[in-house]
Formats: sequence, structure tokens, C-alpha cells
Amino acid sequence: MNTRSPVDVWVSFFTRHFLETFQKIYEDDIDTESLLVEFSKIENFDIDLANELLENPDRVLKDANDALSGMVVDAPVNLGLQKELHTRVVDLPKQSHITVNGLRGEHNGQLIAIRGIVKKVAKVNREVTVACFRCARCETETFLPIPKGVFQEPFDCDNDACGRRGPFNHVTEESTFVDFQKMRIQDPPDEMRANEKAQHLDVDMRDDLTGRLFPGNRIVIVGVLRSYQISTKEGKSTLFDYCLDAVSVTLEETGFEDIELTEQDEKDILGLGADPNILQKIVASVAPSIYGYEDIKEAIALQLFSGIPKKLPDGTRLRGDIHVLLAGDPGAAKSQLLRYARTLAPRGIFASGKNSTAAGLTATAVKDDFKGGMWDLEPGALVLADRGLACVDEIDKMRPEDRSALHEAMEQQTISIAKAGINVTLNARCALLGAANPKYGRFDRYEPFPKQITLESTLLSRFDLIFLVLDEPEVAKDTAIADHIFKIHYYGELLTQQQNVHKHGITQQDLADAATDIQPDIPAAMLRKYIAYAKKNIFPRLTPEAWAHLRALYLDLRRQGIEPNSPVPITARSLEALIRLAEASARARLSLIISESDALRVVRLVMASLKQVMTDPETGKLDSDIISSGMGKSQRDRIKVLRKIIREIQTDLNSAAPLADVMAKAIEAGIPEKTIEDMITKLKSVGEIIEASNERYRVA
Repeated sequence: MNTRSPVDVWVSFFTRHFLETFQKIYEDDIDTESLLVEFSKIENFDIDLANELLENPDRVLKDANDALSGMVVDAPVNLGLQKELHTRVVDLPKQSHITVNGLRGEHNGQLIAIRGIVKKVAKVNREVTVACFRCARCETETFLPIPKGVFQEPFDCDNDACGRRGPFNHVTEESTFVDFQKMRIQDPPDEMRANEKAQHLDVDMRDDLTGRLFPGNRIVIVGVLRSYQISTKEGKSTLFDYCLDAVSVTLEETGFEDIELTEQDEKDILGLGADPNILQKIVASVAPSIYGYEDIKEAIALQLFSGIPKKLPDGTRLRGDIHVLLAGDPGAAKSQLLRYARTLAPRGIFASGKNSTAAGLTATAVKDDFKGGMWDLEPGALVLADRGLACVDEIDKMRPEDRSALHEAMEQQTISIAKAGINVTLNARCALLGAANPKYGRFDRYEPFPKQITLESTLLSRFDLIFLVLDEPEVAKDTAIADHIFKIHYYGELLTQQQNVHKHGITQQDLADAATDIQPDIPAAMLRKYIAYAKKNIFPRLTPEAWAHLRALYLDLRRQGIEPNSPVPITARSLEALIRLAEASARARLSLIISESDALRVVRLVMASLKQVMTDPETGKLDSDIISSGMGKSQRDRIKVLRKIIREIQTDLNSAAPLADVMAKAIEAGIPEKTIEDMITKLKSVGEIIEASNERYRVA
């Protein structure tokens, strides 16, 4: 019969598994107050102890911490640990993992694990654990352990000669305090059922668990579930709410930089990087279930690798994140591309512009009881996606005043908030992948791009790449798409039948044959690790040869604007986009050198984007003003001609110019009839002309 005390059992366990760790902690090689203990080690050591830990964690963890505090280890050096260590149990078994929405009364008092997203974090406060009280009559000091959440004075004075029941003064200098921080978490959106509303759970953290987490972090938190009585204005309620007393917190992947790689992972990654066709394989691994769109998939792949953010000696920060906009016909799989990109990014946030506001994207000031009724900021999608990818679908459906919040976030990658007496700048260092639809359902390739989309030119100019996703009938292409869709559904049918039909007769080879054309060349999990390795270790630099290609493209296009009456085809902002994309291309090859091939690749990609959205349909020339100001040079010239016509008619008649006369002269001057009324409307909106009476105009 085992007569050892519970503390002795823990001493034996720590001696067997953590002797070397104790040595390092004692010698200050490890600066920590936590001893991370995997649950599987406890289970393998003593299954009864492991089960008892899950059912009665308060008592078992107290025994473990008592064992740590009084432990003397038999070692070459007798180690009396001077630091107060805390047992932090991690990696609970699957059956102990509970969702916030799944919490029930049966879990009260048990040790559970919850995976969630940090929604709010309060400031770090001090919590008293042992309070010192001084008698006001005899000045005798009494030290009283304080239960969590209950501050109570001693019943009477420890001095028998005094014997009084107070009054007592709390002596903070002699009391013992620990750091305390409150946090609020909620279930991750990808783990919630359809139409399920996200519920939140408050978490109490102490000691070295405090000050480590920020809104947007994805965590697995192990703790003891407790319940407390809800108070109302009428008094104490019959209802009780939950709170989690944290035992350990494990930070999940919150960005590519946080993905941990094993030696085997690095070996596999370096093997992939040595493949001369690695970029083609990466592109083929982006949304393989969607047919075609090679340029768009290549742009998304480079966006995931990103360029290199740079901080100059004068404090200027140059962003490395690449912004991409997909604009096109409905039903062209734009949303699917966004959702797949979000799954490849460890810290990816998906939002729909139709249901998003400026506060939802940036931050909103809220007043609740979490911080004692004080005003606090609740982060939005772009802040939660810091160091990750923000995917905003239907960005054109947002209100203009809400979209204006994106300007600072896209270029400066910060969000400045001045609300309710709170003045703060939040980081939004994320790439933006947006999708938009044309105003009138489908794109007309003979109309300027900005005229067909409800996005401000100041916002459009911040995107590094803009692609049109057009749905145009073409026999060969339509046949390939139809065959591809058939293969996707056929594979899904086989898989569903295998899982749900008893005598299905479907073999693994049947599934493998059906998945031939829809499986990614690089599995998504491996691709995430590959990108993480590249972002952590690969920081390429331009070679003279690569710079010559980028410089030549920029100067050649700029030279076209020198000619009289020629539009300016490209701006310096596009040159910066070229450099960012070239850095991303080199990273994708795990190369520290940006080669000619990288430069040529991004030149092809950028030119494909420019030709789609910056080509003046009337002149066939590239015109950067189409994006940067929403109006090309040919349109501006026509507006000048139209204003001149109105002024001349106004002078001749000595009154406002009739619309019929204006249109007749404008048609004679070569302005298409269908654009005259649009131009007049635009001139009226900016105050260039005034409608004096019905269909009669004069120059302002």
C-alpha cells in the first residue's frame, strides 16, 4: 500500500522529469517563475494522480506547488530553489478541451482547456494574497491570508493582552501582493457552428501569466472553471456566471513568425526551396479547387511572403506588406480566393464590407464593466490581423465614411484613435486582400475602371496590384472549367459516400485518382511552414541586374508622359510596389539575392495589372491618373473643352447656356454624346458649373 503523501509523490515526479530544469532555473539560466508540465508526463507517471488533477485541481495543484516550494533535490549541488515556482499544466487531453459556448455546470471546479481569441485585456493590477493588519489600539500586526476575491479584516487582535476587535489599519508595505490581470476571450470564428453567436468568458491571470497577451492573440488556456453570483440593482441574483482561473496560457500561431519549426521541417523546407520550379508549385497550391487565375494566385502567393519592412535612421517606416484588390463580375470565385488565402495566413481575419463599419475594421470605444465602467477600446478586424492578412470581401458595399478608415491603415499601417478621451495609435501591420463588384453588375471593358466601381481614387491608389476578374464566354476555357468543377464535385461525392454508406466499395486509390487535379502541389500545412521560414530567415537585397530591369520599366513608362498632351502612365508608388513584389519573389525561392528572374516576374505581373485597370479605353495608353484621381487625361481634356463651350455660349447669349446647344457643339468637337451628360453631372458636383434653370448652365 502506497503511504507516501501527495507532496512526496510530486517531489518524486519533479525529481524524475525536471532535475536539469531546476538546475538551470537555480543558476538563473532560465528567467521564469513557471514550470511547464505536460499532462501526458503526469499521466505516464501516475494515472490516478492525473485523473485527480482533472477532477480536483485546486487541491492537487496546491500539493504540487508545496512540493516545489520546499523541494531539496539530491544532485551534485544541493539545490534549494530561491525562486517561487508555479506548476503550469499544459497540453490537456482532448476530452478536457471545451469551447466557451460549451461550458456547463458539470465543468465547474474542473481543470479544462479552452482555445480562443483574446478580445480584451485589462491593465495589470496588484492583488493582495497575505494582508498585514495593524491594530489601531496596541499596534500589533496580524498577517492574514486573503482568499481570492474576498478582502476581510481579522476577527480580533492577535495580542491577547489587547483582545480588541479593531479597528485595524491595512499596512500595504508589509502585505504580500501578486500581479493580477483580467482578460476576456471568445471562441475562434472558424470553430463556431452556423448561426452561432460568439460568447465571451472572463479569465483571471496571476503572477508571470500577466502582461503577455494582447487583443487578437489566439491562445489555448488551461484553468479551473469557477462560478460567481451575478449582482443586479435589486440585489444578488439567483443566476451565476462563469470565470476561468488561469493555470497556464499557450500562445498559438499569431503570425508566420510564431510558427515553430522542427529540424525535419527545416530540412523539408530547404529541399523545397532548392526546386527550380518552386514558385510554380506555390502558385499551384493556392486555391487549387479554383480553375485558372494564375496571375491572381501568383499575386496572393507573393502577398503571403510579403516584402521587407524597413525603418530608416530618421524614423521613417517603409511598409513591406502588399495590398491586392480583386474587382470583377459576380460568381467569379473572388470570395473563395479570399477565404482560401485567409486559411493560409496564421493570423488571418475575414470581414464582409457589407456588414462592416469603420469601428468594426479599426477600433471602437466601449464602456462596460470589464474595466470598472471606464471607456476602453475594442479592436477591430485590421488591428486583430496585425502581422497577418485582412481579407475584406465586398469592400465596395461599405459606406464611404467607413472606407476612409482604411487609408491610414493601408499606407502608414497604423490606426489613430481619438475617442472618449482616449488618444492612442494602434498597429495594423497587415496586408489587405480586398474584393469588389462593379456598380452595374458586370464590367464594361470599354469604360474606365474607376467609373465602374464605387471606390475612391485615394483608396485605389494604395493597392499595389489590382486585377479584374472577368466572366467572359470562351469555348475552350468554359470546357476546362466545367471539367474541373465536375472533378471537384465527383471527389466530394466519393468522399461523402465513403464516410456515410456502409458498403460503399470505394478504395483509397479511387479517391487518389479523383483528387489528381485538385490536390495542392504543396499541402497547406507545409506551405504555411515554408512561408514562415522564409519570413523569419530570408531578407533579400537587390542586385544591379534586377534593379536595372525595375528601373528601366519605371523610366520607360515615365518617359511616355514627357511627350506633349501625354498622360503620366506610372508613379513612384508603383516603383515601390515593384520592389516589394521582387523581395517577395526572392523570399519564395529562399534566396538572399533578388535576381533578374524575380524582376522579370514582377514586371510581368505589374504590367498585367496596369493594363487591366490603367488603360485609357479611348487612347489605349496607360494613365496613372485613372486610379490616382479617378479621371484620365483624355477625360480632363474633354472637360476643359466642355467648360469652354459652355462659357462661349453663355457669352454669346448673355445668359445661361441651353443643354441642347451645349450638346450640339460638344458633338462637333468630337465628344461622344453618351459621355456629355456624365461630364456635366461631374462638373456640377465639383462646383465648376451651375444649373441656372432647367437644363440651362453657366460657368461658376
